[in-house]
Amino acid sequence: MRCKIACWAWVLVWVMVLGTSSWAWACPFCSAIALTFAEEINNNDVAVIAKLLDPPMPPQPGSTKLYYARFECYWALKGPNLLDPNGLARGELKAGVFHFSRRPVVKVLYLGNQPKGTFFLLFGTEPPKLNWATPIPLSQKAIKYLLRLPSLPPSGAERLAFFYQYLESDDPLLRRDAYDEFARAPYEDVKALKPRLNRQELLRWIQDPKISASRKRLYLTLLGVCGRKEDAQLLEEILTDPKRRPKMGLDAMIACYLTLQGPEGLPLVERLFLGNPQASYSEVYAAIQALRFHGQSESVIPRKRLAKAFHLLLDRPELADLVIPDLARWQDWSVMDRLVELFKQAQGKKSWVRVPVVQYLLVCPEPRAKELLKELEKIDPKAVRRARFFFPAGGARSRRVPPAKPPAASSQN
Repeated sequence: MRCKIACWAWVLVWVMVLGTSSWAWACPFCSAIALTFAEEINNNDVAVIAKLLDPPMPPQPGSTKLYYARFECYWALKGPNLLDPNGLARGELKAGVFHFSRRPVVKVLYLGNQPKGTFFLLFGTEPPKLNWATPIPLSQKAIKYLLRLPSLPPSGAERLAFFYQYLESDDPLLRRDAYDEFARAPYEDVKALKPRLNRQELLRWIQDPKISASRKRLYLTLLGVCGRKEDAQLLEEILTDPKRRPKMGLDAMIACYLTLQGPEGLPLVERLFLGNPQASYSEVYAAIQALRFHGQSESVIPRKRLAKAFHLLLDRPELADLVIPDLARWQDWSVMDRLVELFKQAQGKKSWVRVPVVQYLLVCPEPRAKELLKELEKIDPKAVRRARFFFPAGGARSRRVPPAKPPAASSQN
């Protein structure tokens, strides 16, 4: 299993090595939970906010008949004309939202128990006879939230500033949607939000035991954007205490710590994780992800220094394969001989390291790399063939690594 995961990890990272030098990073440590409301609206033909006029009749014992509830449409976020049999809805368009003056009534299958008068979000597809998705009950806050969506810019800090207000909303529907908007946002947009972020609020959220680890990953990313160097002390206390150190979100915490501390923070990360044989695989991998983020999306720490930190893992063959692609991407050819020796010494379960070593030599522009490849092919021709097979686009014998474009200047204080 470990070998299969490693193979796919090699493919992904080597695509980055051989692809364009500019890499579009979304919010680096966030994973979206579901489609956002904006995406749902875009994916459907009709999106309306409607009031439940009367609930469906309760099912009768033994009956298979489906009963539909009636909904009165107040606002259309998309497709108002598709609700009118004549193709012309009556009302007024304001800030991207259609306000019905003559409210159409639609019948939708509804099995919930919300009371009459509750407002719902309805999505419909495949006109003219619309198929309706399960109605979503809305609070008054959610109605105001949805009515703002059409007027928001499609991207940028202005859009994120709206969702930032709802990250810890008491409405779980809005809390989830706001988080997913951040998870999908380009990191450059997140950094541009810096003047609008509340540093003290983020510090409070990061320390709140009731907030999930996934959400704290976002808040640590935001703290890295707006925090101060003094805030690193709190993170250092958590990182150095095994009882407080998070199992989930450790990568975001390390990345935030390094953003705030700069190169001065690397010795701690090296001591606790990269150079610590007692550190677990998940902890080491979290540190790798944090350094990888800094090498690709930040400029707080020079890539040469980051690469030096990764050199520590070359003494651990069971982990070296995780960082060899990064060393190639950052054009660190100083470890060529060390990797060749690693290839020669790899045996048994540790032999998978041979594939990334060959791939490193395939992209290395130095003439000596070709000679070393011939030497390694005599030792293990299967590993060389495997390396070429897993190489994107069938290999890159004649390709050179594109010059690395320096990341945009950090917004760090």
